[in-house]
Amino acid sequence: MSNHHGHDHGVGAETEVRPLAVALALIVGFMAAEVALAIVAHSLALLSDAAHMLVDAAALGLTVWAARLARRPAAGRMTFGLRRAEILSAQANGVTLLLLGAAIVIEAVRRLVSPPDVRGGLVLATACVGAAVNVVALRQVASANRANLNVEGSYKHLLTDLYAFAGTAVAGAIVWTTGFERADPIASLLVAGSMLAAAWPLLRSSGRVLLEGAPEGLAPAEIAETLGAHEGVVNVHDLHVWEISSGFPALSAHVLVGREEDCHRIRRELEAVLQERFGIEHTTLQVDHTADRLLWPKR
Repeated sequence: MSNHHGHDHGVGAETEVRPLAVALALIVGFMAAEVALAIVAHSLALLSDAAHMLVDAAALGLTVWAARLARRPAAGRMTFGLRRAEILSAQANGVTLLLLGAAIVIEAVRRLVSPPDVRGGLVLATACVGAAVNVVALRQVASANRANLNVEGSYKHLLTDLYAFAGTAVAGAIVWTTGFERADPIASLLVAGSMLAAAWPLLRSSGRVLLEGAPEGLAPAEIAETLGAHEGVVNVHDLHVWEISSGFPALSAHVLVGREEDCHRIRRELEAVLQERFGIEHTTLQVDHTADRLLWPKR
């Protein structure tokens, strides 16, 4: 019998923390200013932008936190390290997006029925400054390692927020030039829509990891068929494919080989196939001869 594994608990893609921290400081600073300006301008669009930036700030903060945790080696009871903390954070981000988006929709409907006096010029100016701050933050995040899914997620959050600022700027310009104050809650509905649209895939992906489903793009049936078709392999069963954290797939399986086959050689070959074809480096393969299996006592 051969029971071997190829494990790597390190970070799949090293993340530079400093640019993320700079982006976080920019977002938090402008968010505080935007909340104050939204109150002065009576603008729900600005307030919804600020809520979106709050989610962006949380996402960036959790990205920085997760990047630091991911550098810690596995120890004690945490045999995989603290990589899955980012998945719990993703769940929290998704729930926050849903709740804020729903709250904005309710308030936008109320303001469509009874629009307040919106200061369009202030809304337009604030949105333009916010877009500029957002572009700088995007450049900072882009300078980190976007091969890391955590970083890429924060980048997409900020990109969505940039679109929201564009919508708010248009709404401010319409209110300022035409006096059509309902443009403000209409823009806030679009922002809320983008938040709700971002929440679902975030909750779905993080939920799949927590439920230990197979990673996206990896089909267990295809993997089993590939392993079973390898020369010398008789049977593959007890196959499990899951994801420790973003970009960290893992696999375990029981493989039966012919009586005269070299268990160690086949195990090494199967590990190479899993890494090269499916990108799975963390594997645990128990390889037995069929004769060994037949000699086991029945239960």
